[in-house]
Amino acid sequence: MKTKLIKTGKIIDGKEILAIELTNTKGTYVKIYNYGAIISKFIVTNKNGEKQDIVLGFEDFDQYTSEEYLANYPYLGAVIGRYANRIKNGRFTIDGEIYQLSQARGGDCLHGGDIGYDKRVWDVLSTIDPSATLQYVSPDGEENFPGNLTIQLTFKLTDEDELILDFKATTDKATAINLTHHGYFNLNPAGGSIAKHHHRMPASYYLEQDENYVVTGKLIPVEGTHHDFLGGKEFGRDWDPEEGYDQTYVLDKEYGELTLASETTEETGGLKLSVYSTEPIAHIYTAKYLNVKHGKEGRNYEPYGAFCVETQHHPNGINIPEFPSTVLRPGETYTQTTIYKVEHA
Repeated sequence: MKTKLIKTGKIIDGKEILAIELTNTKGTYVKIYNYGAIISKFIVTNKNGEKQDIVLGFEDFDQYTSEEYLANYPYLGAVIGRYANRIKNGRFTIDGEIYQLSQARGGDCLHGGDIGYDKRVWDVLSTIDPSATLQYVSPDGEENFPGNLTIQLTFKLTDEDELILDFKATTDKATAINLTHHGYFNLNPAGGSIAKHHHRMPASYYLEQDENYVVTGKLIPVEGTHHDFLGGKEFGRDWDPEEGYDQTYVLDKEYGELTLASETTEETGGLKLSVYSTEPIAHIYTAKYLNVKHGKEGRNYEPYGAFCVETQHHPNGINIPEFPSTVLRPGETYTQTTIYKVEHA
């Protein structure tokens, strides 16, 4: 088991871009950039004995910052913050003070604003086999969020083919926080549509969304709807082929408990990806808007060519008092653990 730090020679915002390689005794390999804390590669051995990369991304780092990629930007493999998903009207109130954030298409704040943590260069604090800890200090007023927020993220690869993401954050002023990882997964060795991927999720309710995909505060039972993944089914069995899934699900669990969030399998490579998390929510996105040219192995990434399991707190929860709080105050520590476990189905 080892960790390797590689200099890319690239400089952004005065900081050097580094690649971190994690390898376990089975030969499972993960590559992470300190830019956006991007998971660029996650290579495992499938049931056929073949090495297979299960995440979407690029071979060349420069492609992550290219105009072509950013023109239709999907946040491939990056950490999202300071607040994942959407905040209605880009506005919230803490302790009587109103904070106005930038507004994306539709007038809501998306994934932390114009320049979120996905486009920031994180510091590499430590590398201890087989793990690495990154840190980003988000200054007071960045993207109009209050408080100096210090985030530490530790990636650890185990011999059980678990990639563990441990987040910790502290602030010097009450602020809104909702972090997630935006990995795009495809378990088929040849890529292509994920319609035949079998997906199971212990979630009895999903959250109502308005016309701009913003959570309203209403919980709806999945029973009798195409959102029911309790018993498991192929993604494409019930979906609207023009929409797929872009929906937030409430996991059946005790708050803060580390439990299964989802389980996805694919027959060709015989892989199963299980996601475990302490977070109460899993947002499932089947990449309707994906349109990326020249990905790994020269592949073009197209709509429904991947799925995302974005573990987080309730989107727009900062504006919905009935939801678990997404306010972090001085003296408190934000924590989150999410685990991606890969095994043969």
